[in-house]
Amino acid sequence: MEYYYLTDPGKVRNHNEDSVIIVENFNKEHMLAVADGMGGHHCGEVASSIAISHLGKRFKELSSIGNKEDAIAWLNEMVQEINLLIFRHTEDHPESVGMGTTLVVAILTREFLLYGNIGDSSGFAIKNGKMKKITTDHTLVNLLVKSGELTEEEAKEHPRKNVLMRALGATKTVEIDIFDVESDVDGIFLCSDGLTNLLDSEQILRVLEEDLTIEEKVQKLIYKCNNRGGNDNISIAYLEKGV
Repeated sequence: MEYYYLTDPGKVRNHNEDSVIIVENFNKEHMLAVADGMGGHHCGEVASSIAISHLGKRFKELSSIGNKEDAIAWLNEMVQEINLLIFRHTEDHPESVGMGTTLVVAILTREFLLYGNIGDSSGFAIKNGKMKKITTDHTLVNLLVKSGELTEEEAKEHPRKNVLMRALGATKTVEIDIFDVESDVDGIFLCSDGLTNLLDSEQILRVLEEDLTIEEKVQKLIYKCNNRGGNDNISIAYLEKGV
């Protein structure tokens, strides 16, 4: 089992509102998470940091996440706790009202693999030379695509493609979508939309299949995004399972 994570501000933004983590607990279970913050006056990075630091702290405190049902309950509980922490911060710091964050998370144990997401950060599973997107973006354009009002090609160029329909800190209650995935994958890949807006899954997979160290693969993906303009923060959490 190898894993690596990295975040980069990109070439346009003067600060980084993303946060990312990979942690393992006492039972050698792994959690990967990426959060993409939003909000003026650097508040987005506060929201994403609250989400990732709380998740990481609570996961490392566990001797084990338990069975699949326990893990689903834990994820739902964490999301409510993080949402409450963000609202409490805005109450204490009025200048941060309106801040929020996306979240994509994966939990891998010997028995199961779960993905969860809120917003438009993405979770992929890699198996047998294929990269499949597991999560569903909570965006306005994705809603319009599902209803047949937009094609996928039109959605890519839509002026409101970054409008989120769901985020942590946006409403007093929030729901995380959870996906149960076969655990015999070759890799788990999470990222913010700063990556997927510039590279599609085939381009990402080509880099991941190169004869490079896991660190070099992640760094090369960020380099490629920055080479294409780097118009957003870029964050990646990547885990490769051993043969």
